[in-house]
Amino acid sequence: MTAPQDRTLAWMTIAVTLAFAWIVLPLYGAVLWAVVAAVVFAPVHRRLLVFCGQRRNAAAFATVLLIVAVVIVPLALAGTALLQEATDLYAKIKSGDVNLFSLFQQVLDGLPGWVSKILRNSGLSTLGTAQDKLSGSLAQSSQFLAAQVVNISQVTLELAVNLGVMIYLLFFLVRDGNAIFKRIGDAIPLRSEQKDALFQKFRIVIRATVKGDMLVALLQGSLGGLIFWVLAVPSPLLWTVLMAFLSLLPVVGAGIVWLPVAVYFFATGAIWKGVMLTAFGAVVIGLVDNILRPILVGGDTKMPEYIVLISTLGGIATLGLNGFILGPVIAAMFIAVWEIFSVRRHQFT
Repeated sequence: MTAPQDRTLAWMTIAVTLAFAWIVLPLYGAVLWAVVAAVVFAPVHRRLLVFCGQRRNAAAFATVLLIVAVVIVPLALAGTALLQEATDLYAKIKSGDVNLFSLFQQVLDGLPGWVSKILRNSGLSTLGTAQDKLSGSLAQSSQFLAAQVVNISQVTLELAVNLGVMIYLLFFLVRDGNAIFKRIGDAIPLRSEQKDALFQKFRIVIRATVKGDMLVALLQGSLGGLIFWVLAVPSPLLWTVLMAFLSLLPVVGAGIVWLPVAVYFFATGAIWKGVMLTAFGAVVIGLVDNILRPILVGGDTKMPEYIVLISTLGGIATLGLNGFILGPVIAAMFIAVWEIFSVRRHQFT
């Protein structure tokens, strides 16, 4: 082809690709998690393919059933239970069965003098000032919850559609994943070793993120929820989810949740509960990240911890839950592309 024809084809390719991305954008979450599940469960599919006598459809169907059974169904049950627990807690707060202001005053009365002085200087030393500030927060929370209740049917329908699309797409990604990756690789105008490096980095980061960050977060949240349940802390499932998300933060992590509860126990005279929660949080929950993450992830990602942190938190802030995966993947692709560019540039200097 001539140069004008090449340019026309290139612009047509870009335009059609952008148009396709635009129409798929409403379902990008379903597509993303289907790709993630296909990559993570690829080793399982290879074993099932051998077990099924190389019957591709049977192996792919078995893999999807396994994913539904061990991932989707438990998450759906946990989500239903979480919604019920959040609704019950909100009802108790609204009816006065759970009095946040009284709990706050109990903590204030049990704090050392120097802590009370700091709170007094910040305007939080009396029940009245605390009540005014907490009332404003509760009013905003009530308005948010009311809006969500109105839209619950629409959210449920969107979730069902996305889940159906994800499972449907997952079957084909599991069955034809290698062929799809090969066709994408053939279309990318890079050298073979460069494309292999990019695809390898993509697979490694997804598996490391899911196996490492997600499993460690779930385990830390579950351990925190377990000790809360043992100590009869209300709504342990809510705290489990909150600690799982906050475990992504360095140093403090889930301690943002369990440490204030331990302080409350000490301040209200429940000394043995405070000691038990502090010891369990510092030793058991705190060491999970240091022990399990290197085992599950290892050094495969080869990304600095601060890059993983800011890309994960930035991804979540920008894209919601999908950013948990996309943030580190984009960061890894950023590093990989610049490494390829740097090597290529030095070859011509």
